[in-house]
Amino acid sequence: MRSIHQILCGAALTALVAVPLLAQDAAVPPAPVPATSPAPAAAVPAASDAPAGAPALTREDVGAWLDGFMPYALANGDIAGAVVVVVKDGQVLVQKGYGYADLATRTPVDPDATLFRPGSVSKLFTWTAVMQLVGQGKLDLDADVNQYLDFEIPERNGKPVTLRQVMTHTTGMEEQIRGLITAKEDEITPLGDALKHWTPQRIHVPGATPAYSNYATALAGYIVERVSGQSFDDYLDANIFKPLGMTRSSFRQPLPPALLAGMSKGYAKASDGEAKDYEFISLAPAGSLAATGTDMAKFMIAHLQDGAFGEARILDAATAQTMHGTGQASVGPLNRMMLGFYETSVNGHRAISHGGDTQWFHSDLQLFLDDGIGLFVSMNSAGRDGATGHIRYALSRGFADRYLPGTPAKAAGVSKEDAKVHAAQLAGTYTSSRRPDSNFVSLANLLGPIKVVANEDGTISVTAAMGPNGVPKKWREIAPYLWQDTISTDRLAADVVDGKVTRFSMEPYAPIMVFERLSAWRALSMPLLVASLAIVLLTVIAWPVSALVRRYYGVRYALSGIDARAHRLVRIGALLSLLATAAALGLVVGMLSKLEMTSPGTDGLIIAMRLFATLALPLGAAIAVWNAWHVLRGRRKWLAKLWAVLLALACLFLLWIGIAHHVVGFGANY
Repeated sequence: MRSIHQILCGAALTALVAVPLLAQDAAVPPAPVPATSPAPAAAVPAASDAPAGAPALTREDVGAWLDGFMPYALANGDIAGAVVVVVKDGQVLVQKGYGYADLATRTPVDPDATLFRPGSVSKLFTWTAVMQLVGQGKLDLDADVNQYLDFEIPERNGKPVTLRQVMTHTTGMEEQIRGLITAKEDEITPLGDALKHWTPQRIHVPGATPAYSNYATALAGYIVERVSGQSFDDYLDANIFKPLGMTRSSFRQPLPPALLAGMSKGYAKASDGEAKDYEFISLAPAGSLAATGTDMAKFMIAHLQDGAFGEARILDAATAQTMHGTGQASVGPLNRMMLGFYETSVNGHRAISHGGDTQWFHSDLQLFLDDGIGLFVSMNSAGRDGATGHIRYALSRGFADRYLPGTPAKAAGVSKEDAKVHAAQLAGTYTSSRRPDSNFVSLANLLGPIKVVANEDGTISVTAAMGPNGVPKKWREIAPYLWQDTISTDRLAADVVDGKVTRFSMEPYAPIMVFERLSAWRALSMPLLVASLAIVLLTVIAWPVSALVRRYYGVRYALSGIDARAHRLVRIGALLSLLATAAALGLVVGMLSKLEMTSPGTDGLIIAMRLFATLALPLGAAIAVWNAWHVLRGRRKWLAKLWAVLLALACLFLLWIGIAHHVVGFGANY
């Protein structure tokens, strides 16, 4: 699946990494590169197939280019192994393994035999299954999905969920995280039960706002089950894997033993050397695929040939063309969301794609439809500082720039004065449309707001769009409210209503989310939260410190009676507010950093945290307000009165945070 931690905590978009010689201080030496699987002569294009001035896309040239890029990229990124596959005109051009599938045994990656976890690239198989049934007249993309279900998805604004919305991620659903990934086989939840346990709220207008949804994808997989009368696994085996000859691929959990034996280990970093447990995914249609590079080549070829693979066919041509060519606009002229694929056209070449991440595996699939070319990469480690994102972006863009160059359209640009005005209009604080909203994990929205800054030279910078050097990229306006990255062809666009920017998006994430402007009050929430926590923390720390100081100097406690009682009680109230807020924030950060914590086994801890907050936050606020009222009426010094008021306001704000972000309450749905 796409990395939730990156999306919710404002992780950076990745840009082009440097030349192939990235570093030579690899923690693990590159494994021998397995021999490239031979491609028939027909698969090697003639030099005339390449654009003028571009190297010919031949097996020899692309193999050498990959060999110059991948080993050093993996070494620099602290990644154990990877597989790369290139197809062209219905044939495998190159498929190579790099590094190790198992560091302990030094087993090299074999593109024919080593299975990887493509993460959300799995969704393309779910979408293909849906489109098969659409082509057969068994599903209607624009019908209410409730007619295919045995439970109900509520309407929003009188509009039901449709499969078209599902496939373009415009159902309006908030992010759902519970049970997404677990390392324990006994925590796998049957698909129907996982979907019925809790339905995410629809927080956006249906069909208008892209917000990537694993839940909605799994819902589509369940509809495939219901309509076909087969389990999702059985359906894929019979209707996609078998006709394509994908004998070493499966969505099944656990994997059949014969496939598990060839499964690559997953790693945090190659230098750690510690293999991670297999990741089980309850919303299986959203990301549970395991497949070899060879099998992924067959899937790419079928889509590049409008559903045909040799004598077999997984989609009729018309349905495939509809799937590849029907776009849902995001913001302005940015790349659109097709029916299941992201539009990623580059250099004037039409392209569709899908990326995918589990915790340990990171993948990308690109199809250049008019050129008959497909590219797939998958890596088996999270790596160092977002390395996998840099590598796969550099690989796909570097490949396109080398073999599919084009002359960029000349932008008219805007005047310096307009550029500064528009940059100032865009500047502000935003939140992602892909977010939890009706549950306590919405605290993550506070931790990762997206900030747009207007630079003095008329460019803009976005905190979530960092360059490979760790510095925010600069975007220069090339047309009214349309900006382009100064080091690539990625674009950023804004929607303007009554002279005010309401939202923006940027490539490559434009098809799946937008960034919506926060109100001034919401934008201040994080600074106010930090200030409130600082006030209650200082109050709590002052309690033992003042006691120790008095004891050391032999000073008598100055307060007595109700003053002393209020002084002591307010510190207990501050401690309660601090503990409740810190527990909630700590749990959310921990869950997003380690997705195994989102398993059902954590439900008890979540319920306990929320029950404690439900008692502690109101009590802490009530004590602080009572203390402030008493101090203000008494003869205490002005500094004590000021601090009492600040402490009351801090505890009240923490209570508001607890209520607004659903920490106060009961249950473990998120």
